[in-house]
Amino acid sequence: METHRDDESFVTFGSFVAFVPFAFVSFAFLVTSLTVSLAAQASDPPSILLSRQLAEAEGLRVGDVVDLATNAAGANVRPFRIAGIYEPTPDPMQLGVLPREVRLHLPDLLALTRDPATPAGTEHVEAINVALASPDEARQFSRDVNARMPGIVARPTAEASGPASTFVVLERFHLAIALVTIIAATVFLLALTIMLVDERRETVGVLRLIGLPVHRILTQVFLEGVFIAGAGALFGLVLALGSERLINTFFQWRYNTALIFVRITPDVAATCLAIAVPLGAVATVAASWALLRRNGLRLARR
Repeated sequence: METHRDDESFVTFGSFVAFVPFAFVSFAFLVTSLTVSLAAQASDPPSILLSRQLAEAEGLRVGDVVDLATNAAGANVRPFRIAGIYEPTPDPMQLGVLPREVRLHLPDLLALTRDPATPAGTEHVEAINVALASPDEARQFSRDVNARMPGIVARPTAEASGPASTFVVLERFHLAIALVTIIAATVFLLALTIMLVDERRETVGVLRLIGLPVHRILTQVFLEGVFIAGAGALFGLVLALGSERLINTFFQWRYNTALIFVRITPDVAATCLAIAVPLGAVATVAASWALLRRNGLRLARR
């Protein structure tokens, strides 16, 4: 029995002696793992966002680590991890230009672009954009800022020089082209209507001979012109709506952008109807009036 106890005690003591190094090794491994994990977290590069076009051109994906530098020579290079890919805001001024854009956190951007001779915290801002809760008060807000803060120039973005003024010029140019096109189309429509009405001179002459007054015939012609002009305008709108997606899809693929090139809004549709229907009706009445001024016998004569 004593021998058995001695063996049992020896076995227990030996197990304890064998467990102590194992526990020490496990603890050391745990501490090492925590140290490596903390070091990995501490050395994890900052995150950035890439434009979709840049990611597709360079074959980059979310989670990749890239090096950014301030010049082509690779000076002051720093690693960054791609946290996401975004679609840039479409800009008509950059149509045809591949938007190679990268978005960084402001501290990372300052650390990357700061001149080594410039102390940290001495950066300056050249311009800021302010979004107002009531955009209609932008003019009054700019006047208040200019009056209270000398040396700072505040102005609404609609009045800023550059792309905004460029689009104002383009809008006026498109308006001039639209007016010239409408005038030319009206003259062409009037000539075509005169030809069509002249082919119906015998019918008009018969109506005059059976006693229909001129104003009644003009009313019928006016209603007919309104119906034809309305049907033509609706057909044009349906054709425009059907080709809108095709045009946008083709040019978005051609220029690799999300810019909307054609958009048929309710205002555009209402404007088209307001111009097309009256012009068609007036052209029909004007062409018929020149025909109705003739004598009924002369109109009915073959």
